[in-house]
Amino acid sequence: MSRRPFTAVLAANTISIAGSSLTLIGVPWFVLQTTGSAGRAGIVAFCATLPVIVAALVGGPVIDRIGRRRVSAASDVICGLAVGAIPLLHHAGVLEFWMLCALMALGGLVHTPGLTARYVLLPNLAEHAGTTVARAASLYDAVSRGARMIGAALAGVLIAAFGAETVLLLDAATFGASALLVSAFLRGVPAAEPQRTAGKVSFAVYRTELAEGWTFLTRSRLLMGITVMVMMTNGLDQGWSSVLLPVHARDSLGGATAMGLLVALFGGSALLGALCYGAWGERFPRRTVFAAAFLASGATRFAVAAFTGTTLPLAVTMALAGLGAGMLNPILSTVMYEQVPERLRSRVSGVTTAGCELTMPLGGLTAGLLVDGFGAAHALLLFGGTYLLTTLAPVVFPAWRAMEAKASGEPGDFREPGQPGDLSRTEPTPLPGSAREGRSPHPSAK
Repeated sequence: MSRRPFTAVLAANTISIAGSSLTLIGVPWFVLQTTGSAGRAGIVAFCATLPVIVAALVGGPVIDRIGRRRVSAASDVICGLAVGAIPLLHHAGVLEFWMLCALMALGGLVHTPGLTARYVLLPNLAEHAGTTVARAASLYDAVSRGARMIGAALAGVLIAAFGAETVLLLDAATFGASALLVSAFLRGVPAAEPQRTAGKVSFAVYRTELAEGWTFLTRSRLLMGITVMVMMTNGLDQGWSSVLLPVHARDSLGGATAMGLLVALFGGSALLGALCYGAWGERFPRRTVFAAAFLASGATRFAVAAFTGTTLPLAVTMALAGLGAGMLNPILSTVMYEQVPERLRSRVSGVTTAGCELTMPLGGLTAGLLVDGFGAAHALLLFGGTYLLTTLAPVVFPAWRAMEAKASGEPGDFREPGQPGDLSRTEPTPLPGSAREGRSPHPSAK
């Protein structure tokens, strides 16, 4: 047993996600500073998230053939170059709005496959480290939450002191560090290398592998329910993080420092929630914890921001919301690992990630248009009301009761390829274990 690969992935995720938190705050603030338009901030968010869907949908078979280590490292390098180019072009006086949109789209296209490549390795790395998947998933999410907290707080301070351009350059450096860690410490891990049993690459084989992931998903009512619910909340969260919170911070809370502290407070509470679930969560019914946590972490932020113009009430709300949000991803990760057989994880993860992120481009764009057209308060209330209705799903629909049971990994009558009635006659790729951050369906609440 060796904990070095698992530790390296945790470290790479910590650095990369901390850097991404800088972008989460730095890019909207950069757009608001340079254009003054919430609508344009929404357009940038749309361009950044639309390619994520394409990458998630088609990435599974590509990740397996190229190798998870290579995909993760290449993703970080390209993201670093794309983010770093924004302040450099702006400093040179040649940055056009369409260039900003294109660079964000490039980053969105390659970022999710890198996250997915690391995430699907988690069960294998947990086994090598001598721990359970549930505990590894909790630690994985806790580290990610902590990284977001540190990155958000640092972003607010750096923007106030040095400007958004400095924040984006620092983010570019974090991507490079993450790529080096993954390249160095995952070398020689079989599950991280190309899966040669996948057979010859062809469009027919590729299409069949995607169909396997989609068919598996649609035959599981629980996984479909999770995907649809998280699809809705991720879109609403994207509107919150990319437009609604930055505009509210600019207009009512005093600027980027307040926004950074609020996001950091949410991340710190989410870290605590993830650690608490890892320590004691398995003693309680998953569905009950999941429903209560989602209700606490969702609509409350939007309502408080709509009705108050001071930092303290929203800070308390964000702290409580983060505590609930921190419990969500460990539950979802554990359910996904139990429900999906190892050989299908990359394919199913790609399809579910694409589904979960389907509304994210529209979330940022819609929020920007609503703020410009009707004001921030009305946009916050509309988003918050939709969030509340969405998070009632685990309480209302019976399919969610299946969260409590460990599945065999084959819902319905899904057959292994080569058996009568199979989906494919081709040789399947064995899938050792991933993701959105790429991922199993993960809420993006921030």
